[in-house]
Amino acid sequence: MQALLKFSKAVDWLNTLVGKYVIWLILASTVISAVNAAVRKAFSMSSNAYLEVQWYLFAAAFLLAAGYTLLNGEHVKIDVISSRLTKRGQILVDIFGFLFFLTPVCIAILWYGIPFFLQGYRSGEMSSNAGGLIRWPVYLMMPLGFSLLLLQGWSELIKRIAFLKGLIEDPTVKKIEKTAEEELAESIRQLAEREGKQV
Repeated sequence: MQALLKFSKAVDWLNTLVGKYVIWLILASTVISAVNAAVRKAFSMSSNAYLEVQWYLFAAAFLLAAGYTLLNGEHVKIDVISSRLTKRGQILVDIFGFLFFLTPVCIAILWYGIPFFLQGYRSGEMSSNAGGLIRWPVYLMMPLGFSLLLLQGWSELIKRIAFLKGLIEDPTVKKIEKTAEEELAESIRQLAEREGKQV
């Protein structure tokens, strides 16, 4: 079980890393959208490439962050039934869901998505829109995103089984982390304290 917990920790680290940086894709998409709108309004010119790159970036952010979202327990859940169950019952429902829903769906999407990406890559498929982009980079996001989601699902499965065995704390309890503003305030306070001691 310890080897599985190490695997789970590595997957959590990977999805945390991806989640930390994928947010920049949203910013890039927003900036491109704003610049495209401004240029179109001011100079009456635009390109389908700008529109498509926004779509690519949004798709990448959505798909690549799916595992990170699962790690943080932010996927939509229907708690009408599970909220009435004991903690053990809730964990068993999660285990059932990871084994019989998330895993088969991710594997099916990978089964069809990887050949779809490879076909687009080999053919060099281009957008049918004038000035459009090559398509394989956005096709790649599907296998990457669902691979990360599948790995995170297995990580969550391992943690739930370890919890039932009494090896770890409850993995469903969200750890309260400081916001960026709270961290900044804490840094300023510590800096002020250090400067006060030096005086």
